[in-house]
Amino acid sequence: MKNRDLINRPEYLDKLIQNKDVDLVKIITGIRRCGKSSLLDLFENHLLEIGVPPANIIHMNLESLKYRHLHDYLDFYDYIAKQLNVNERYYLIFDEIQEIHGFEKAIESFRIDFDVDIYITGSNAYLLSSEFSTLLSGRYVQIKMLPLSFREFLDFYDFSKFPTIEQKFDKYLQFGGLPILRQYEFDAKRSFEALEGIYSTVVVKDILDRNESINGHILEKLMRFLTANVGSINSPNNIGNVLTNEGDIKGKSTYTTKTVSKYIDLLEKAYIIYSVRRFDVKGKQLLRTLGKQYIADLGFRSLLVGYDNTDRGHILENVVYLELLRRDYTVYIGKVGETEVDFIAEKADERLYIQVTESMLSEDVRKRELRPLQNISDNFEKIVLSMDRSFINSYNGIKSLNVIDWLVE
Repeated sequence: MKNRDLINRPEYLDKLIQNKDVDLVKIITGIRRCGKSSLLDLFENHLLEIGVPPANIIHMNLESLKYRHLHDYLDFYDYIAKQLNVNERYYLIFDEIQEIHGFEKAIESFRIDFDVDIYITGSNAYLLSSEFSTLLSGRYVQIKMLPLSFREFLDFYDFSKFPTIEQKFDKYLQFGGLPILRQYEFDAKRSFEALEGIYSTVVVKDILDRNESINGHILEKLMRFLTANVGSINSPNNIGNVLTNEGDIKGKSTYTTKTVSKYIDLLEKAYIIYSVRRFDVKGKQLLRTLGKQYIADLGFRSLLVGYDNTDRGHILENVVYLELLRRDYTVYIGKVGETEVDFIAEKADERLYIQVTESMLSEDVRKRELRPLQNISDNFEKIVLSMDRSFINSYNGIKSLNVIDWLVE
């Protein structure tokens, strides 16, 4: 049994339990320090509680120096195989498995040679490289992990100094949801020192170390630009023009656009940035241009560009986007004629249209936020989320909800 204090993450743990003993490799992905290792500890505890013998659980964090002698998949395979009895079932739990060169070959061989149930994590999308996807085609399930939701944040921290839920929400917007920050009790200096360390590790270990041709200065400038402009319509061409004008990128526009596209892709692969495509509601098609980016945790935004309330609307958008992902929606930006819907969220036969704004009290803002939703003719649910607490909960069938209430429902 693991002794260190663990926060229960039931939404993710239940997914692992539901997939237990299913003949699929379970892959937990997400940004560094979002809680993947703790989730594996929770799952190991669950296995022990239901009677799995400790000797039948092999749990390794491959970033530990204990395993520095495992240089590639052959060393890795031999090390594990020596511990397995062909007549017994084992649970193999490997954290940060991308540290093993060619790990996918060993994983597939374990499946073939032994009676095993395999769980692995990684902090970048190289874990799901084309080679791995081909080798394990149809034989893995991905569980996408995010930092703490606001509901989890409320359970995780001591809020004795912050009695109102609005004050607690403000702390969430400022510090984000990386679980490690709990030990600093909202001490800004120490919290942002920790965030700086995590951010540097993501950039160095998950991007620069794996891509020798990458210019670290350009990557940093791009990250700061995207972070400062979360929720704004962008294109690689427009971003490239900004960086070119500031002297960060030199070259023809086609080179600049390709460079920005490549760097955004690397940030996405490190799970620190999410790009969202636009969907033409009336034309019923995905559009290739002008998407948006959101950051995986708002603590990084505070770290990189500071925390203030001048852009609260886009910050709220970021929170809502991540919550929709947690609720297993596929998310798009909606284009409705010449207007825009912040989010189209879909799963199975369900669709939501969502607008996010700080307040609906201004008549001009109400008209601006409601117009796109009013221009959509189908009968799927339409919602406006804001910080308002008002007796008005509907505008001609369009729901008006307080965003905090929606997050904790």
